[in-house]
Amino acid sequence: MADWDRAYSAAHFAAERGLHVFPLARSKKPAIPSPHPPGPARDQCRAACGRFGHGVHDATTDHDQIDAMFQAARWATGYGIACGRAPHHLIGLDLDRKNGLDGVADLNRLATEHGFTIPVTATVATPTGGLHLWLAAPPDAVFPNSAGKVAPGIDVRGPAGYLVGPGSLGQAGRYGFAPGIDPAVIAACPPELLPLLTPPPAPATPVVDMAGLRERIHKQDAYVQAALDREAATVRAQQYPGRAKRLFASAAALGRHLPTGVLDEALAFDTLLDAGMATGLSRTECEHTIRRGLARGAGTLRPAA
Repeated sequence: MADWDRAYSAAHFAAERGLHVFPLARSKKPAIPSPHPPGPARDQCRAACGRFGHGVHDATTDHDQIDAMFQAARWATGYGIACGRAPHHLIGLDLDRKNGLDGVADLNRLATEHGFTIPVTATVATPTGGLHLWLAAPPDAVFPNSAGKVAPGIDVRGPAGYLVGPGSLGQAGRYGFAPGIDPAVIAACPPELLPLLTPPPAPATPVVDMAGLRERIHKQDAYVQAALDREAATVRAQQYPGRAKRLFASAAALGRHLPTGVLDEALAFDTLLDAGMATGLSRTECEHTIRRGLARGAGTLRPAA
């Protein structure tokens, strides 16, 4: 069976079970591109325009709509299952087992610490050795999608999130139900686990002190000053798209100076943070991108499995 046919059939089967689905490309991203140009309309429409291309917001159990979406995406090799939708109000626990993480062990530890039993439920085995646990949430449960916040190896998919459906083919291989598990059983999420899915907010980070930042740059030697000024200016000049890639590249360029000790890491971080936020990127995205870029330049970035 061709990959498209397999995904198409599996998506219809999932819809029969009340799961809301939409086609995915091999990258695990939505297969149908957005009908909107970059800008506010792309983020705000959420399928209100009636066209396909809104990712998880296109998800449906309507077989005619599923047919139409897959016909519009003949390159699809998988399908996504929207979480948080009736009747199951699905929670997806993505338990990673790569890059030194072990989400299964993390979940067992949480169960021991908080006194709940991990229920036997529909579970999907991922190509990289991880597991996707499907749990049913109360209809009024509200919690954010998160990555590594509940525990290092646990990503959470809830309302506005999605899981890769069993039968899908991704770049690393095929997804399928784990052996020995009844796929028809979607167990209720333990009440003790629900509060853990909303991690505490991160402590507030003070804004960059521009006067102090300029003074710190001024105290560097001429070579370091020039490098900081050049990379900051390059980041500020980058237009959409490509802002995050440019920020990463500039962080990597400055990160090469960290092992020698000629450049203070905190100074490089603050300089790039101010420049990145000036392009419109969020503070969270800037901080994550800069840390990875500096680590790449310094040779300390852990490669993905």
